[in-house]
Amino acid sequence: MTLPDRRFAAFLFDMDGTLVNSIAAANRIWRRWALRHGIDPDALIAQIHGVRAIDTVRRFAPPGTDAEAEAALLTQQEIDDVDGIVAIRGAAALVARMPPSRCALVTSAPRALALRRLEAAGVPVPEVVIAAEDVARGKPAPDPFLAAAAALGVDIADCLVWEDTATGLAAADAAGAGGAIAISETHHRPLDTRHPVRRDYRGLDIAIDGDGIRLVLSAAGD
Repeated sequence: MTLPDRRFAAFLFDMDGTLVNSIAAANRIWRRWALRHGIDPDALIAQIHGVRAIDTVRRFAPPGTDAEAEAALLTQQEIDDVDGIVAIRGAAALVARMPPSRCALVTSAPRALALRRLEAAGVPVPEVVIAAEDVARGKPAPDPFLAAAAALGVDIADCLVWEDTATGLAAADAAGAGGAIAISETHHRPLDTRHPVRRDYRGLDIAIDGDGIRLVLSAAGD
């Protein structure tokens, strides 16, 4: 795998599947919701990752469903259920090394859920958080990444995005991010993407100087 060979002004991290592994919790909650509404749970679960809950509910719920209320209920259930949520390997250490002014969390989860999952997994919370409620359009629209770059005061073309889904990578591309790396730890089959793919963060470190942040390989392996 070839790492981007340049300096970046900031790193923008997705959360679920990128910093934390929340697959088990998310799947069991959404499966219950699907069965309650007469929806094929496997078809639903194949589409939930990387997008906002409200967008998934609007797409799959039966006509007449109060989408806002259902999304709020699902979010609270996910906040209450953090059993099995763990950090992607090496994620906590890398985020801890990041200067606060040079990184952001860019998640499709509501803010309260994002903070709960990061806490449960022991991953530091970046000072800048762009969550589901902070944008009118969620991923794959570019809005979340553009908002994060603006909050950090940097150009999106100088940002490196960390993602785990085709939806998130499409959002990074649409935003004009300077680069993207896909994290594959939660995937059971290879990611179909033109971007570099890395299983986790082990073996990665950063070098920081006045010109920005550069990824470097440490002594540890992949």
